Amino acid sequence: MEIEGRDFMNTPPLKTVRFGGNVVATLAKFKQGDTSDYELLKHQLADPDIKDAQIINWLQEFRNCVTQLSKDHEQLIYVALRLPWLGRSPAVVEEYLAFLSNLVSAQTVYLRACLKMVVSNFIPKRVKICEGGVDISDSDDDDENLPRSFDQCHQALQLIGRYVPSTSRFLVPILIENFPFVQKSSRTLECYVHNLLRVAVYIPSLRRDVLELIISRMLKLDVSAPRGEIEEVEENAVQQEMKGEQEEEGLFDMDEDVCSVKSSPAGTNVMVHPVAERLDTLMVVLLAFIKDMCHVNGCLDVERTKDLYKDLVCVFDKLILPTHASCHVQYALFYLCSFRLALAEAFLEHLWRLLQSPSHPAVLRQSAAGYMGSFLARANFLPVATVRACLDLLVPWLHLYIDSQDSGSRAYCDITLHGPFYNACQAVFYTLIFRHRSILEGDMKKGLAYLQGLNLERIVMCQLNPLKVCLPAVTNMFAAITRKYQLVFCYTIIERNNRHVLPVVRSSVGGDCVSTNTNPLDSFFPFDPYMLKRSSKLIEPLYQVWEEPADTVTTKRVRQCSDADEDDFLREETPETKGVMGMTPGSYESHLHSPSSVGSPPISFLQRPF
Repeated sequence: MEIEGRDFMNTPPLKTVRFGGNVVATLAKFKQGDTSDYELLKHQLADPDIKDAQIINWLQEFRNCVTQLSKDHEQLIYVALRLPWLGRSPAVVEEYLAFLSNLVSAQTVYLRACLKMVVSNFIPKRVKICEGGVDISDSDDDDENLPRSFDQCHQALQLIGRYVPSTSRFLVPILIENFPFVQKSSRTLECYVHNLLRVAVYIPSLRRDVLELIISRMLKLDVSAPRGEIEEVEENAVQQEMKGEQEEEGLFDMDEDVCSVKSSPAGTNVMVHPVAERLDTLMVVLLAFIKDMCHVNGCLDVERTKDLYKDLVCVFDKLILPTHASCHVQYALFYLCSFRLALAEAFLEHLWRLLQSPSHPAVLRQSAAGYMGSFLARANFLPVATVRACLDLLVPWLHLYIDSQDSGSRAYCDITLHGPFYNACQAVFYTLIFRHRSILEGDMKKGLAYLQGLNLERIVMCQLNPLKVCLPAVTNMFAAITRKYQLVFCYTIIERNNRHVLPVVRSSVGGDCVSTNTNPLDSFFPFDPYMLKRSSKLIEPLYQVWEEPADTVTTKRVRQCSDADEDDFLREETPETKGVMGMTPGSYESHLHSPSSVGSPPISFLQRPF
């Protein structure tokens, strides 16, 4: 390697202007109590205008006496680690990497310091900005050297890992500690998450920990940006822009579409809601990572996909499933399951086992039912055979549950006693609302025979009265569809429930019952319409939108949905609630089988430019 026309490897260091003796002599004086040259050395290393040749000279001397750099010289090493090596000449980068490898090999006490130095460079450098006496400093988004600097950081991290096998054990706490605050800029969060996922590529043993860290932070963003709030902010932005254009033109041109994609913020790729914008940025990175990890040269790699699925399901059990009212993060699994039918079936089987297992907390079983119903309804890559197979699990389980309660003392409507049952009922109703046409099309006679064989009337008419606690929109639409095909007549029960508004929800802390509300199950459908603009490009081709049957008679409540809201007949039925995160028991590993893949738009993670 050459620098300024010289052979770097075979020539002595370039002469530079400096004060004091060499490093070996300085360390010797320091040991004897003379700290003057030692302090001078630290000062020269910290010089912001230090030249490449000076850095190379110092690093070579440090390498020659690395065995002497014990814990006593901690301050000196910390100054050396802060040398501005990133983005410098190849000679400086090579010498610095050699210094790092020598240091961690000879003095493992500095391993954490070296790892912290590398990880601290996973985000753009801060730029000091002060407006009106307020410090709004943030990352330098315009640094053109970021890709090269990040590559050099990963080169350093891999080198350290090669010399110190225990690197991964020390790295995770440092990655957690250095994760930027979620209110930082989208750019800062994007860079850090992207670099964490790159670490997971070349240190596979850390992938689950990395995914857990990233998803936990993304969930914080997700639950702090409720669906209704995002919709309101985005709609207000459109209206403000339309109003501004009208005022600027001074007239209202009836011949032009004022809602055109060209002029509306909704037509751009940027979310107006700041939290939603940050989450959208991170979802793009995460989905790109999932796609690249599962595909090699454009073809699905089954073994790699299975491994990633297992990691994501573990994170799902630990973080996503217990988080109430998250809107978008769970779509990472939705997207992964679209790659292969076996993945989707394994995920559904996993949810089914959670739902029917009495060893799991009721709240998690209820959440599993919600995920199962929402996934069956919304994943357009699921064939009708899979939907029927899941109904063949859910519906008999409901009948067995009714059998176990009919002769008992608890055969009355009470969510605290029968929460999983009610959520499973709602999952079945919701699935049939979306999938009844696909079950019936092709052979109406066989389809009707199948639906009649489910004996839905017994479920609806049982003493547990599921129609009383399911979301009104689900109840009304289910009633309309089952009436059309003469499967069940629900309106008598609905009217009776409306006349007898009795308390059905007990206080979670004991004591008196509280009044019934429109969502007593506190349920939400995890795969309701996706709202983030950029990442939605990967989700939309896989998503079943709601299409209200033109010939179905519904109650007034359902009819109140506007044309703009046709994609979601549940609109305004589910109140916004803050997310609650917790831990679940361990998960089981599903076996993957039967090839069937769904194509997805090309997007690269590892090659993604900054």
